[in-house]
Amino acid sequence: MNSPKKTASNPAGKTKKKYRKSKEELNAEGRERKREKKHRGNKAGARYQEKSANGQSASQNQVNDPRLGSKKPVPLIAEEKVAVPRPAKVKEPVEKVKLSPEQELEMLEQDDRLDSLLARLEDGETVTAKEQEYIDTCLDRIDELMSILGIELTDDEEEEDEEKLDDIMRILKSK
Repeated sequence: MNSPKKTASNPAGKTKKKYRKSKEELNAEGRERKREKKHRGNKAGARYQEKSANGQSASQNQVNDPRLGSKKPVPLIAEEKVAVPRPAKVKEPVEKVKLSPEQELEMLEQDDRLDSLLARLEDGETVTAKEQEYIDTCLDRIDELMSILGIELTDDEEEEDEEKLDDIMRILKSK
């Protein structure tokens, strides 16, 4: 274990007799070696603690959990084929429910997007070409449905204007 040492008092390189250690010394050295071995490795719970290198916070580093592995299925029997492709889901064609003209007209009249676009037009704002196309198609469909249902568009404003003119004429004649 200990190799013979050359000392200044022994320049010729002659070795001294080896000193035999006592039982107590051997036991003390054994306990010391055991204590050093006992403290090897990581401390308990180190796997679950956030690692921070050079004072950076763990939120910046975002280290993935090392316990998470592949989600790929592993065959349990060696004879089985390794790659088992899953069948892709077939999209079923969505059948549009045929609405009656009354229901379709009601749906178009309650369309929030159409209402907001018409309000923007009334306020004098400009709309994009796609929005204008949407407005035109909706209004054309409303006209078609109203003609199918036999509903005539009457201008309530014209009737109100005529009534106001009649009222004004009556007032002027009474004076």
